[in-house]
Amino acid sequence: MRLIIATGNEDKVREIDEILEGTGFEAVSMKQAGYCPDIVEDGKSFEENALIKARAVHALTSGEYVMADDSGLCIDALDGAPGIYSARFCGEDSTYPEKFAKIFEMLKDVPESERTAKFVCAIAVVRPDGSEFTVRGEVHGVLHETPAGSNGFGYDPIFYVPEFGMTTAQMSPSQKHQISHRGRALRAMVEKLIEKC
Repeated sequence: MRLIIATGNEDKVREIDEILEGTGFEAVSMKQAGYCPDIVEDGKSFEENALIKARAVHALTSGEYVMADDSGLCIDALDGAPGIYSARFCGEDSTYPEKFAKIFEMLKDVPESERTAKFVCAIAVVRPDGSEFTVRGEVHGVLHETPAGSNGFGYDPIFYVPEFGMTTAQMSPSQKHQISHRGRALRAMVEKLIEKC
């Protein structure tokens, strides 16, 4: 069954499709499905932004499953920042190395052991009949100033998970999917989807 993903991030669609393997759902980006709406994410939470995106794309379909996620990095010492602004942190066109540099400049007076953070992923689904739901997944870690690993994307190279002794960018895809915020949220989403199928 096709699940349209309301995102332009092909890395994210690929990761979602890997996690959905064997569930009976196939991830298709909104662009692949022929939809390119201009969506203004002006929600005040991850859940609100995910719903805004899913509803906008669902309104263009003739009744399909549409999923959107909103995810980000929440740093304890920065009162949860960058949070819902993670992708736009330092400006829309800033690179991730620029974002990393800004974060560690802001954390320069915080001891490394206290640079705790979490990745949060909220997923919203709008079903063909217009009913909707949200789920959330989280993973906790510590920020490491020296990026490590080439798997993953975004903030993965600086997000260190102590139980595994590596960053999420150093994990194999299967390892990461087991513990990641997106993996956890997607498994919760699939459970809810299957309930109604």
